Amino acid sequence: MSRLCFVFLLSFTSTISLPQKESPVLYSVNRGTVVFHSNAQMELIRASSDKLRGLLDVQKKTFAFRIAVSSFQGFNSPLQQVHFNENYMESEKYPDISFGGKIIEDYNLSQPGTYTIRAKGILNVHGIEQERIIKSEIIVRSGSINVQSKFTVLLADHDIKIPKVVEEKLASEIMVEVKADFVPRN
Repeated sequence: MSRLCFVFLLSFTSTISLPQKESPVLYSVNRGTVVFHSNAQMELIRASSDKLRGLLDVQKKTFAFRIAVSSFQGFNSPLQQVHFNENYMESEKYPDISFGGKIIEDYNLSQPGTYTIRAKGILNVHGIEQERIIKSEIIVRSGSINVQSKFTVLLADHDIKIPKVVEEKLASEIMVEVKADFVPRN
């Protein structure tokens, strides 16, 4: 009888695994870029910034991004960048663009794979908050998470006025591309 108990105990303990190191829960942006395009009738304007900051909690499926408006570079001229910051975006008054919220889908983002998700949250541009659902692709690899997204922003939705003098040079709908590489936060 004692031998049977020993065999049972041995088989039972062999199925118990030792505690594994848990997957990280909180990730922060290691590298992140935001590019925007204004494709107006008379002019194409493109600018980008590599100053994107953000956090992603894979367990709660929450996120928060922020980028300084004044960090955008690559306009057609230095004067265009000045007008962008002073006249349109008013970057001294509204220094950041932010987007924070929750991932709608029920994916396990701690498992490697490629996921198409919808991020629902508040987009704050030019001091105007707007609830948005933005479709994104997430690629989970061992030790990193990559997020890519393309969406549009209507200037009117964020009270960004276009003077008549430049309305053919500045699109009312801006195309935005976001790429972010997340790594575990220590």
